[in-house]
Amino acid sequence: MTVRTRFAPSPTGFLHVGGARTAYFNALYAHKNGGEYLLRIEDTDKARSTQAAVEQIKESLAWLGLSPDREPVLQSTREARHAEVAHELLAKGAAYRAYETAEELDTMRAAAMAEKRPPRYNGFWRDRTPGPEQEGKPFAIRIKAPREGTMVVEDLVQGRVEVKNEELDDLIILRSDGTPTYLHAVVVDDHDMEITHVIRGDDHLTNTFRQCLVFDAMGWERPRFAHIPLIHGADGAKLSKRHGAVSVLEWRDQGILPEAALNALLRLGWGHGDEEIVPKERAEQIFDLSDVGRGASRMDYAKLMHINGVYIRQADPARLAADVCTRLGADAVAEARITALMPAMQERAKTVLELAEGAKFALGHGAPLPDAKAQGQLNEEGRARLTRLADALAGGDWSRTGLEARIKAFAEAEGVKLGAVAQPLRAALTGTLVSPPIDAVLAALGDEEALFRIRAAAG
Repeated sequence: MTVRTRFAPSPTGFLHVGGARTAYFNALYAHKNGGEYLLRIEDTDKARSTQAAVEQIKESLAWLGLSPDREPVLQSTREARHAEVAHELLAKGAAYRAYETAEELDTMRAAAMAEKRPPRYNGFWRDRTPGPEQEGKPFAIRIKAPREGTMVVEDLVQGRVEVKNEELDDLIILRSDGTPTYLHAVVVDDHDMEITHVIRGDDHLTNTFRQCLVFDAMGWERPRFAHIPLIHGADGAKLSKRHGAVSVLEWRDQGILPEAALNALLRLGWGHGDEEIVPKERAEQIFDLSDVGRGASRMDYAKLMHINGVYIRQADPARLAADVCTRLGADAVAEARITALMPAMQERAKTVLELAEGAKFALGHGAPLPDAKAQGQLNEEGRARLTRLADALAGGDWSRTGLEARIKAFAEAEGVKLGAVAQPLRAALTGTLVSPPIDAVLAALGDEEALFRIRAAAG
């Protein structure tokens, strides 16, 4: 048997970080077991589904490195197949035609609620044969749920879960307009796509029992189910915008690396000993559903930033420089400077946004406008020292090693500590008092640009 999983989002908005984690778990489980990870876009809700959302989901998954192993399936293209199965169930007596209008169903629900009964369908047409008065009238197809006994699901995360069949109603599988319901379409698609494992959020657990009605009525083998707990905010409430970014592409825009995003998502509700930094290659070796906890996990943005910092320090400097240059709209000159600076810059940054902010001084020609703290270093004493420093640096070795040695020698000659030289110099070159090592800044700017900035700041 080939293990086959699927991620099945509805294209009604952005890809939530919880959905991204579900996609990752599906990909990991399939690949760990030598199988396939598929993508199905469940776009049967025509009123809310948009093509923009479809493209955003694909873009999010591609950024994370979670594109499916086959071309995505659009559920809406399979409606004829969904209807075919519904009519097959009707023909074999496992389903029936129900002729109630929407108003009659509303009345039925209102009566049930008034009597403090669950607002389920009362089975009026379950054992009735349509008469001449129903000829030509629209009807829905409802499945016949068993009335006695218990339905059992052996969940790979939640364990054994049982529901009394009397609690399951005769759900609609095909609406009166001929379109399938979500609960029915999912089952037909999972069967036809040969999905062996359905890994999804535990908010779908109640749906599972209703979907099993279709699997069982068709005599199809059920997939194995694994319902993973949801992600909450730090306060234990459902994750929302007030907790921070909830969209995968928001993470990208905020300077999170995709490999760090995957690592953080993996650690939400899954653990393997004390391992915190778990690259994708390692995760594909050790991932198992038995390590998924049953309790809701809490999004920790501080930990996300810590993990991202680890991956930034490990990243290829050229890759980070290219990202920063794109964010800043850097020209070829600035690109060369930023590329030269990156090995020094990435040692301290936690996000690509921090890298971009710290690299802004590399843009353009001439001294950047100093901020308030930097301006304080450009007092009369500081400017005079910069004038002498420019003369001392001109015409000499412009490698980082050579620059470091000459700046130290200049400070000794001036009879001051290194900071008394470095801080005015940093203010002149970058407009701030926070920057990569000053020798790296000088080397990246080059002697002509650096000396121009120093002399301009010195006045």
